[in-house]
Amino acid sequence: MFDVSRLPRLLSRPGFYLFLTGALMALGFALAHRISERSGREQLSALSTERLELYATNLSAELGRQASLPSLLAIAPTLQALMNAPDDADARRAASQMLARVNVRAGTHQLFVADAEGQVLSASEPLTPPARLREAMAQGRTNFFAADPATGSSDFYLLHPLRQPQQAAAGVIVVRFNLAPLEATWVDLGLRSQNERILVADDQDVVIMSSVQAWKYTVLGHADPSRRRALQASARYPQAIGADLELPASLEVHQGQQVKLPGAKPMLAQQRQLVPLGLRLVALSDLTEVRQRAQAAAWGGAAFGASIGLLLLYLSSRRRALRQLTQAQTQLQQAHAQLEQLVDSRTAELRQANEALKTQIAQRLQTEGELLQASKLAVLGQMSAGLSHEVNQPLTALRALARNSIRLLENGRRDAVATNLQLMDDMVERMSQITRQLKSFARKADEPAGGSTPLLDSVRAALLLLEHRSRALGVQIDVDLTAGQRVRAEANRLEQVLVNLMGNALDAMQHEPLRRLRVRARPLDEGRRVLIQVQDSGTGVSETALPHLFEPFFTTKPAGEGLGLGLVISAKIVHEFGGTLRAVRLERGMSFEFDLAVDTTSTMETADV
Repeated sequence: MFDVSRLPRLLSRPGFYLFLTGALMALGFALAHRISERSGREQLSALSTERLELYATNLSAELGRQASLPSLLAIAPTLQALMNAPDDADARRAASQMLARVNVRAGTHQLFVADAEGQVLSASEPLTPPARLREAMAQGRTNFFAADPATGSSDFYLLHPLRQPQQAAAGVIVVRFNLAPLEATWVDLGLRSQNERILVADDQDVVIMSSVQAWKYTVLGHADPSRRRALQASARYPQAIGADLELPASLEVHQGQQVKLPGAKPMLAQQRQLVPLGLRLVALSDLTEVRQRAQAAAWGGAAFGASIGLLLLYLSSRRRALRQLTQAQTQLQQAHAQLEQLVDSRTAELRQANEALKTQIAQRLQTEGELLQASKLAVLGQMSAGLSHEVNQPLTALRALARNSIRLLENGRRDAVATNLQLMDDMVERMSQITRQLKSFARKADEPAGGSTPLLDSVRAALLLLEHRSRALGVQIDVDLTAGQRVRAEANRLEQVLVNLMGNALDAMQHEPLRRLRVRARPLDEGRRVLIQVQDSGTGVSETALPHLFEPFFTTKPAGEGLGLGLVISAKIVHEFGGTLRAVRLERGMSFEFDLAVDTTSTMETADV
């Protein structure tokens, strides 16, 4: 048992204070090292998580930058013509030229069209299709990764099916992105900063991109001999599979996990799953600096323990130790405040980028609607002079009939007055019909695209708006439609398509001796669809201009008479209705035709108008 009477003598010995100082130094060293290392790991993990999200956003944005390009190309008339005649050399050449132009403008690596067997039909440049193309087509995938055998870099492919009318997919259009520039950026970052490594693994846990070239085409986990042979036999990678990196299959995103890779220092590993792409994005942060700080803090703790022990002997050492502790706390608070400010700044930047993206999407949708409305107003502007004449004639006649009726009333000729009043009523009704149709045509469409519309009523409304032009040109109009037939389309937008096509037909016939406009409807698919044809006897379109008719701002009219947007907007409207607008050369003139779904629930009565 300890003798309490010996305590004063023990406290008076210098050796006791040396022992106490050593014990306090060891305790301070251990606690400070543990606390500093934990704090440093948490800060490094938070910073690495933020950077990992930025890398993931950058990779997703790079891969999704042209995600809509294949679907837009799929409705191009040139590629539709290629699908209708895949063995036609002219169709292949025209499609290759168009793909080459789009490839240059869009900044992609390659564009090509393959048939259902994976054979290339047309391409922006000569190429050999990737080995995974047929596998991806069989699985119905919209994207996949493949390695470039020539350079060893990773390529990303976007796929979109190409279909013939009323048939299953006849092929695919493929957009190829080369990820070498993005990977080179990561490599440059790895050379300039030795504290962070980035790698991307595919669904087989094979590294396809990395800021460390030695890790490329290695396996993240452990690959036994059978799995390694299977990976080599898949021909998905251009070189032999490297050594295993021995990373765990699951890593915490916000917590991180310490790992030791071959030939590298201990690192903090965190991963981010890119589920839509089937990828794992892994960030590896060097723990050397954290450990150095922990060691420095540990020695500081030991010094603090020593100061506590020596405090009992030297009061001056106590004041010096307190001053050092205050400075250390101030520096820690400053570092914490700077880190919080950095996190807030990055969060605000991401929020602003998100709001800007939402604003751009809203503006794009608004611009598209305004473009459709501007197209209709442009047509109304072109018809304004003729419509003004169409209204002024009845007004002049009404004035004359009104004055004549006054004189007839003074002479007591009431029967003649009644006749004049009937004529005046007919003229007012005609002007009212014209103004109603103008208001209906000019308003913005607010009905769903899949509504049911009487086809004959839309044709009559379009002819009424163009009646002054057709009558002035002496055009013979032949309408062969089925009375009562209804189609799946929105009335106002269908009328806009018909006005654009008929207006173009009148423009094409204005200098021709024979002026004939035909509007026909022919059943398709056992009556479930109808083919609408607008034919004219005009000058037609040359073979060189025919493939470019549906390109924006392309027009065959003289300068100042057309913007080249009418057919583009009409083709887009018909495509939204589920049909396709085509141009066909006739022996004399042109035929613009498109197909629509028939509303089979309505009753139909056949008649020629």
